[in-house]
Amino acid sequence: MKSAYQIIKALLRTEKSTRQEAEGKYLFLVDNRAGKLEIKKAVQEIYKVKVNKVNTLILPGKLRRVRYQLGRTPDYKKAIVTLAQGQKIEVS
Repeated sequence: MKSAYQIIKALLRTEKSTRQEAEGKYLFLVDNRAGKLEIKKAVQEIYKVKVNKVNTLILPGKLRRVRYQLGRTPDYKKAIVTLAQGQKIEVS
């Protein structure tokens, strides 16, 4: 079983994610093989908050060219975590 810090890789800070924080939604970069229940438990353990809902999406990597060869950046998984009413994650 993975630890919470292996499941949650990073809290994503983008313009869109900062707008969603007012609604109690936070965006996380997570392990590709993690399920919604694992993500929920990991966020609750790390940030000590109550999680209502977890939505996930897998984004495919982009094609990149280095000289004459085509390559691909790795796929990654994002999780949109909705917190309970009144809950908040302190972001520095």
